[in-house]
Amino acid sequence: MSKVEKALQKARAMDDVAQATPTTASAAAQERPLILSAKDIAAYTAQIPRMSQKFQMERSDLSEAKIIYQEMEDARVVESFRQMRTHILQNAGPRNCVVLVTSVVPDGGASFVALNLAAAFAFDESKTALLIDCRLRDPQQDRLVGGDIHYGLTDYLEAEDVEVGQIIHEGGLPRFRLIPAGRKSDAGTEHLDSRRMRDLIAHLRDRYPDRYIVLDAASSAEAADASVLAEIADFVLLVVPYGKVTESQIWSAAKGIDEQKFLGVVFNDEPQPRRVIWN
Repeated sequence: MSKVEKALQKARAMDDVAQATPTTASAAAQERPLILSAKDIAAYTAQIPRMSQKFQMERSDLSEAKIIYQEMEDARVVESFRQMRTHILQNAGPRNCVVLVTSVVPDGGASFVALNLAAAFAFDESKTALLIDCRLRDPQQDRLVGGDIHYGLTDYLEAEDVEVGQIIHEGGLPRFRLIPAGRKSDAGTEHLDSRRMRDLIAHLRDRYPDRYIVLDAASSAEAADASVLAEIADFVLLVVPYGKVTESQIWSAAKGIDEQKFLGVVFNDEPQPRRVIWN
């Protein structure tokens, strides 16, 4: 029985949030050598409190934007994302990682889950989070950037004179950064499958050992973007809008995901607290 079949079996059998026994790290994460010493990691970690923060959202702004924060009234929502973060950390081991979040169908909630998963990583004062909006045809995360967006992912992938530092923006949360999609592009799949994109992800992941990267991708029903990004991600989360898709649709979306990378299914918009079926 495949991981996808197991996840669907668990989804049918369970009514509450399921927490599985931690599995081994993915092959992608295992293959990446850990070359930094404890001294090196401590040096990077010491820089985290000094990350510049020109603007920060108020609680009312966070609530309006549907972004979790530690003191929010509905602690169940915060806890569900903490559980996601913990499961990912258990699978990643001592290394940082790249997590792809995609949905079964358009408007399935992947952008919401990706944003709040990154926010949950940023809760930890020893870690930083980087959310990358990979929806080049229909950007979703631009609203998080204070002021005008001069450059985003599309600009970087299309122009070699655009530097990495020009596309990373503050996102209104401590220890949280965002690479917005930038200009819309109909060549999204080709851009995401380029050598420049692969080199960018490798650079962002390897330069800072405390940085956890979350990729917000379009659904598999919209384009091949998720399949392309799954190749460069360490882990994949599949978001399922509650009551809006069939098991065959879930299977169709998940069958192209490497089972070593597939973490589980997140049920979004449930009448009860958000449910996650882990493998």
